Amino acid sequence: MNAKRFGLASLCAAVLVTLLAQPAAAQSVSAELITGLNEKLLVVAIPITLLVEGVLIYAVFKFKNNDEPQPTKENRRLEISWTIATAVILLFVGVASYGVMANESVGVQTGDVDIGENDVLVEAEGYQWGWNMHYPEHNFTKSGAGSGPTVVIPKNQEVYFRIVSQDVIHGFHVPELGLKQDAIPQQQNYIKTNVTETGTYQGYCSEYCGLGHSKMYFTIEVVDQAEYDDWLAQQNSGSA
Repeated sequence: MNAKRFGLASLCAAVLVTLLAQPAAAQSVSAELITGLNEKLLVVAIPITLLVEGVLIYAVFKFKNNDEPQPTKENRRLEISWTIATAVILLFVGVASYGVMANESVGVQTGDVDIGENDVLVEAEGYQWGWNMHYPEHNFTKSGAGSGPTVVIPKNQEVYFRIVSQDVIHGFHVPELGLKQDAIPQQQNYIKTNVTETGTYQGYCSEYCGLGHSKMYFTIEVVDQAEYDDWLAQQNSGSA
């Protein structure tokens, strides 16, 4: 197989793998919005990549034996065309990204936040090197370093996390749920989500904060509403 055929075959294989790859199933509204945005950007990126690589391969093989290369001539139509095409692509990326980032299930809210009567509020307080997970509406706290505390939240219900820090900048991050926000000293940041699948999800600190940074884990356990109500009753009674 010559170099031209090998390059073309490699390009086709890469495109095929990209198209057939199945994205991870979204476990929350936040993750679903982010995954959807990534898929839209991928749809735009693939044809651009194919065009650029195609032109590159064509130029390499067409002019590889050219011993007397000549400078290109000005082509205003071509320059105007790719300038307009670039502007359209950037406009699409900007509008699509803003539509997701401005959504309250992805974007970060600061200051006072209007939390509904049936919504769940958990305050995640980072410190060197662990987490305090406080349920202010029920007045109890889950703490721990190393394996970290377990946060229990109900499925299919609006959940707010109030992210704060005792000392330095930490990062509240739960990849499977599409949640990530810095915990900044003397500042309150809120992130909102609605988890659609029960299960256990790993969280950790995403900002290097000192020697014990790697121990800053926590777990989010998503359960049905009835199980969540029973768990709350146990916490309030002091039996757990």
